[in-house]
Amino acid sequence: MEEKLEISEVYRAAQVLRDVARHTRIIGPTRLNPDAQVYLKPENLQRTGAFKLRGAYYKISQLTPEERAKGVIACSAGNHAQGVALAATANGIRSLICLPAGAPISKIEATRRLGAEVCLVPGVYDDAYQKAVELQKEHGYTFIHPFDDLKVIAGQGTIALEILEEMPDVEAVIVPVGGGGLIAGMAFTLKQLKPDVKVYGVQAAGAPSMEVSVKCGERQRLAQVSTIADGIAVKEPGEHTFDFCSRYVDEIVTVSEDEIAAAILALMEQQKLIAEGAGAVSVAAAMFNKVPIKGKKVVCLVSGGNIDVTNLNRVITRGLVKSGRNCTVKLDVVDKPGVLSEVAQVLSKNGANVLSVVHERNSDHTSINGCILSVELETRNHDHIAQLRKALTDAGHHIVQ
Repeated sequence: MEEKLEISEVYRAAQVLRDVARHTRIIGPTRLNPDAQVYLKPENLQRTGAFKLRGAYYKISQLTPEERAKGVIACSAGNHAQGVALAATANGIRSLICLPAGAPISKIEATRRLGAEVCLVPGVYDDAYQKAVELQKEHGYTFIHPFDDLKVIAGQGTIALEILEEMPDVEAVIVPVGGGGLIAGMAFTLKQLKPDVKVYGVQAAGAPSMEVSVKCGERQRLAQVSTIADGIAVKEPGEHTFDFCSRYVDEIVTVSEDEIAAAILALMEQQKLIAEGAGAVSVAAAMFNKVPIKGKKVVCLVSGGNIDVTNLNRVITRGLVKSGRNCTVKLDVVDKPGVLSEVAQVLSKNGANVLSVVHERNSDHTSINGCILSVELETRNHDHIAQLRKALTDAGHHIVQ
């Protein structure tokens, strides 16, 4: 690539952002992984609720008068949109943002409130990108890429400067990865200033475009992506970002939907922080030992907190199940008076709270005089669930699931 990023540009971006972006202070140590000192860099507390403001604002601040006069256009899953809208409005520039039609309503409305015109595009981020490219060619707007732009990457790299300023002895940093702008800026900056620090990237298992690309040694385009982490649901990484990840990132791993949900729940309960799916993948990787951090001083970047509240209940439920706080036990029992009472007594003695009970009498899997008893329980952890299942079995009840 002809263009090259210099560390001086990251410092210049930090100067530009000094009175614009919040210096989000590191939180911790936490109890998210008992085998490591896990700290959090809470960019979910950033203005607009995500780190994207940094790169968008720095890029727009560097536009020429001619580029500003054309107005700016961007594509986004939601967070870049808000960063561009805020930056453009603050600089007196017209902005048009193409968002996936399925983006959280909260992100769409926030983008409008910040002064941007919004164009909703059917599909995912990549479809919004294609539409933005079409409109840019048609109307001559200045394109603000969400990740594959060196000035955007430099802006995101300012997060690494803040981490090193607060915690110069950090040993590992865990970063969410979608298109790769965030980890490109952070990995470049960290490796320039502290080469021995480990940089780990995390993607959702349903959208592993950068992980697949790095393993293959060249950029790959996925046929489809599907994840609750909408902010990192990107089918193909950028040219610049792929190059930076290949050179500076130590490892890229994936986390499951249940692991993401458990991380969101843990951040809410333990740290009183609201993270969106994309923002919580770094914490999920630390919680479920996806990267080698045992005994190390680690910073997880919580990249954003713009979660759609309509999805929050489902996410919490998935998180409760993954962490052993909620479970459903199905029993094949004789359909006679007193059986439900016997089951309830066993559960009560072992400290479980019954949330719901369902009788299924006409099941193909039971005898004529039997029924399936499905009991949803509030539990303490996975050990407690194992204790309950053993107690039910010891009491003569047959567990089918």
